[in-house]
Amino acid sequence: MTLLRVRDLHVAFASDRGMVRAVQGISFDLDEGEVLGVVGESGSGKSVAALSIMRMIPQPPGRVSATELTLDGEDLLGLSEARARDLRGARMAMVFQDPMRSLNPVLTIGRQLIEVLQRHLRLGRWDARARAIELLEMVGIPRAARRLSAYPHEFSGGMRQRVMIAIALSCNPKLLIADEATTALDVTIQAQIVDLVKRLTRELGTAVIWISHDLGVVAGMCDRVNVMYAGRIVETGKVDDLFRHPSHGYTLGLLGSTPRVDGTPQDRLTPIEGLPPDLIGQPTLCPFLPRCQVSVPACQDSMPPMRGLGPLHDAACFADLA
Repeated sequence: MTLLRVRDLHVAFASDRGMVRAVQGISFDLDEGEVLGVVGESGSGKSVAALSIMRMIPQPPGRVSATELTLDGEDLLGLSEARARDLRGARMAMVFQDPMRSLNPVLTIGRQLIEVLQRHLRLGRWDARARAIELLEMVGIPRAARRLSAYPHEFSGGMRQRVMIAIALSCNPKLLIADEATTALDVTIQAQIVDLVKRLTRELGTAVIWISHDLGVVAGMCDRVNVMYAGRIVETGKVDDLFRHPSHGYTLGLLGSTPRVDGTPQDRLTPIEGLPPDLIGQPTLCPFLPRCQVSVPACQDSMPPMRGLGPLHDAACFADLA
């Protein structure tokens, strides 16, 4: 059953040079319990799209519009700010990239967890404290009752990220958005966090949007992938289909620039040359064209439409990469 519906989402920001079009007409669905990966280089619109879904883009300077943006049938764009605050944390939650800046440094971990539980679940102080201990134990923090009185700086980076996950999952949200949740962590802690999110979402039935630069993590935990470039979804498909049969020049470039553990000494990383496009103005051709290694003559004439390549596999590319 469809939980999140996004149709023709646009996000732009006013600047001295004009409107910066950070997200340009993306559309996708997310089913209950599904894990959707979103990949793309910095500036491709991944985080802005997520913040738009969370109703966290200030307007102005931002401008958010969509034909449809609904969570469990409820229109997110038409919500009052009070209703949006009710939904955030209760039915949808977000784990941010930097847990040190996401947690309040002058409040204890327990205070920050208990506040969320009292705000959304209306629990009394002692019930909220018991639930907070349970949540910290659930995400693997030892001596949870004692750690409630600790401050964020007393935790390691991995432990702080576990606390952020505990806060995000505290009210059993239907949608969890993880924005580069493992980027600042070493690979051992990354693996622990990924396993933790997979286990908890499986147990709780939460749908996940996993935003990442790490294609290996995405391949290991996601059901489907959206590849974003210049504010657009340029390819989407099931993980196996997309990784085995990349069908857009940008997807091909991303995979070519990713190290492989099963590679040979002769395998070389191939960087994507050139610079990201200017997001001011409306492009008439594929924004990846100046950097593309597989372009065809049709690319010089018009913007490629999204075309179906198989079940749930679509790409906006004229080149036949099959």
